[in-house]
Amino acid sequence: MRLVSWNINGIRRSPEALKHLLDSLGADVTCLQETRVTRDLLEEPLAIVEGYSSYFSFSRCRSGYSGVATFCKNNATPGAAEEGLTSLLTTHQGAVGSYGNTEEFTEDELRSLDSEGRAVLTQHQIRTSDGQEKTLTIMNVYCPHADPEKPERLTYKLRFYRLLQLRAEALLQAGSHVIILGDVNTSHRPLDHCDPADLECFEENPGRQWLTEFLWQPDRDSGLFVDSFRHFHPTTVGAFTCWSTATGARLTNYGTRLDYILGDRALVLEEFEDSFLMPEVEGSDHCPIGATLRAELIPAPRCPPLCTRYLPEFAGRQQKLSRFLIKLDPNSTEPASAQLQEKNDGVPLKTQAKRTCGDLGQGQLSLLKFFQAGRPPEKSLVTGAQEPKTDPASQEPKAVAPPLPEPSRGQAAFWKAVLKGPPRPPLCKGHGEPCVLRTVRKAGPNFGRQFYVCSRPVGHISNPAARCDFFLWVSGKTPVTH
Repeated sequence: MRLVSWNINGIRRSPEALKHLLDSLGADVTCLQETRVTRDLLEEPLAIVEGYSSYFSFSRCRSGYSGVATFCKNNATPGAAEEGLTSLLTTHQGAVGSYGNTEEFTEDELRSLDSEGRAVLTQHQIRTSDGQEKTLTIMNVYCPHADPEKPERLTYKLRFYRLLQLRAEALLQAGSHVIILGDVNTSHRPLDHCDPADLECFEENPGRQWLTEFLWQPDRDSGLFVDSFRHFHPTTVGAFTCWSTATGARLTNYGTRLDYILGDRALVLEEFEDSFLMPEVEGSDHCPIGATLRAELIPAPRCPPLCTRYLPEFAGRQQKLSRFLIKLDPNSTEPASAQLQEKNDGVPLKTQAKRTCGDLGQGQLSLLKFFQAGRPPEKSLVTGAQEPKTDPASQEPKAVAPPLPEPSRGQAAFWKAVLKGPPRPPLCKGHGEPCVLRTVRKAGPNFGRQFYVCSRPVGHISNPAARCDFFLWVSGKTPVTH
């Protein structure tokens, strides 16, 4: 059994490319994060891939944001599948279940944590290496990023971690093996970071503290899950999964390890064969990660209802565009068609369309008018009055403007002095190479200012191929180093 996880940074690609991608990864179950596709933008060729069943979670608060998807080969068809970590998005039979005690969360908080499309669960039957049949739940997650300038996002991230932990532990208590894989958005140890600053405070990060408590370590009994990569490669350095594309950091391997495959302790110790990274696979700011297990998957006879091939828009049932644009009341006794009929204080949509068309004015012409004979006279660009019709045969020939004179040498020199173009970039002090121009995008007193830096990719200070510390404001006169 082979599993692969990848933060793909956008799934909008050709169907042939997606099929080739899934086949090239060679996984029975492929979990993608940051798909950045909402349900109204999901096209059938991307949702239904030959040889696979797929299960999506969509962001309900922003378009082109977040989202996860799990693709299972036909030999790995799950018996149950579910979107989200709570039961609030479950509207059909065939859900995974086992939600744990969530009394510490309000209902609004639970809805918020499931509103960004960050989790898809698939439940499978496996045959372990000793011949026993067990249940395995795969939790494909894209954990939130904590923006330092938005303290509320750190709270959101930690609450997501807490809900993820409660659900995973509830599944274990129900008798299922559990694998959590995806972008956890936290580098756990200094070994997982290219240049950890302030080592004394490194482990005080709240996300790292949660990971430490959540994961089992050989020197202590607490923690129910194992970081499978560090289980097989405890001292490997430079094992990163994410790099900044803006600074070209992948070229110098100046990154962090944010992506994990976490398995429950018994499963990792007894069934995992290896856990690995795939930095050679490009196409995103993350690289894929994977794991192989001795256990074999037992395919279910049919896909669960969450499978995208059962969505009404892909199952031959006509859908209206307005269904994706108008929020329906799930508690209303009226059918969906009746709810979609009226909007904005009960005004029918057709009436709104007529009013909109009437607002265009009587002078509005149809497109056909421009292709028919007898086109109405054009208006003067100066007076706005209609120009009188004239017989083309009786029109006098129009005067042709004389060619412009060639510019004199003095004029050419003047324009060259005025339009001399941008100045040449300075040379960096470390390598003597032309610098690149950058613009400050971070909010603050320097927002919008431009500066020059070394053109080489960012990297560790000890790497001679990495960027030197040359820095120069465009408006400045003296280079500044830092």
